[in-house]
Amino acid sequence: MIALVTLILVAAVANLNLSVANVALPSIGFAFNASQVQINLVAVGYSLGLAASVLWFGALGDHHGRKLMLIIGTLLAIPSSLIAGFAPSVEILIAARILGGLAAGMAYPTTLALIAALWSGTKRTKSIALWSAIGAAIAALGPLLSGYLLTFADWGSVFRITLPLAVVALIMAIKFIPNHINETKARVDNVGGILSLVVLGTLILAINFAPVPNSGSLILSFLIIAAASGILFIKRQLSVENPLYDLKVARRSIFWVAASAGIIVFGALMGAMYIGQQFLQNVLGYSTLDSGLAILPAALLMIIVAPQSAKLVESRGSRFTLLAGYVFCLLGFLTMLILWQDHIPYWKVGLAYAFVGIGVGLAGTPASHSLTGSVPVKRVGMASGTADLQRDFGGAIMTSIFGALLTAGYARSIASQIDNLPASAQEQITTSIEVTLQKSFSSAAALAQQNPQYSSQIITAAKYSFLAGDHWAYFAGMIAILIGAAIVFFKFPKKEEEEKLLTQYQEADTEN
Repeated sequence: MIALVTLILVAAVANLNLSVANVALPSIGFAFNASQVQINLVAVGYSLGLAASVLWFGALGDHHGRKLMLIIGTLLAIPSSLIAGFAPSVEILIAARILGGLAAGMAYPTTLALIAALWSGTKRTKSIALWSAIGAAIAALGPLLSGYLLTFADWGSVFRITLPLAVVALIMAIKFIPNHINETKARVDNVGGILSLVVLGTLILAINFAPVPNSGSLILSFLIIAAASGILFIKRQLSVENPLYDLKVARRSIFWVAASAGIIVFGALMGAMYIGQQFLQNVLGYSTLDSGLAILPAALLMIIVAPQSAKLVESRGSRFTLLAGYVFCLLGFLTMLILWQDHIPYWKVGLAYAFVGIGVGLAGTPASHSLTGSVPVKRVGMASGTADLQRDFGGAIMTSIFGALLTAGYARSIASQIDNLPASAQEQITTSIEVTLQKSFSSAAALAQQNPQYSSQIITAAKYSFLAGDHWAYFAGMIAILIGAAIVFFKFPKKEEEEKLLTQYQEADTEN
């Protein structure tokens, strides 16, 4: 039991770092006069580093020692948090977030790999349920802790919050985690690891820079690099003796459908938290503490629902449980799209978060359990890396897409409002002012402070434009959830067939 607690604590360092920035984003934007794209990169930087590295670092753990990777990753989390907490510029803050993500890429995938190696059967399912639920709940509670800190400390405090937890987790990992469990002696495909890092990293960056004016060449370059690296990665995995990512295993229906389903459902959670925190503070005028408290329904319901999810997986199968989770996630985004407007009462906010919390609580366990159950023990690093990709690549992609749509929708709405002003009013708006207004809500708020005679008009226009952008994001979330549900419905086997396939996989892996 103490080993499971240790692994959950190590994972908690990563989960907390994933979400602590969200509440502080308006404060960070104001402090650095940051553009919406820079704000997006602060939010997504940690997920970017983590998502890009988990496959490679997971394989290194399988070969060189999972405990070693656990310790190194947790140790590196300490300086990365310090750099982020005292960053003198938004660029250094973004770099520190990416570094922290790389550190988590060493420790986080190892936690699930060790759970899969230490336990089997029902114990494994229950352990994964606890790991998944507590991890997701901690990620959801990050805004609450950050909101409280921001009531009396500067924005940097939210990045230093994980330091005590990292120290405790490091000590416990050294003391309570076994040294070597079912590790492989096969060589690690480091070339494939570098290619996987480049593919995922450049793809995420391309999405984030999509709304930036005159950035077409940069985006195209990122996409070309991502496509070329992706092709080279696939060719290498098909030809190398010990692939980093075994495509034969990845083609198994239970594996690839669960991976796709998890990317969407965990991405939906991260994306909803990212947009939601800015909505609460920018539009509804919530304090940092109130905006952190607002997400409690999601955190509490994830913890409550996850054990029931494990029981549903055992009694009704992963397919049923995944689809049930998708229904609630869809209801959550539908609530955001229809009910989230200016001057709304809290119950409309809490209802949306409650739906998302139930959805992720239901879908999280089968999404992770199906991955670890459908691979041989020697590939648990690959399974845990994919489980991490569900959260981190899903979070990075969905947050990037939501952020890009928010940025584009916000800027377009501001431009439209300016164009619709009388000619006499347009003459008073210089190009510099227009650029500042379109930059981000934080920039518009700073401009309103500098021009108090026009403050109410500027803030009203900025709120209207933010709502135009976030509605684009919620609609995109609904489309993604519907696509994920369709994949699960048509491609994931029902309970009897799932059990039959898992038995076949185990027999085939035992023979090999």
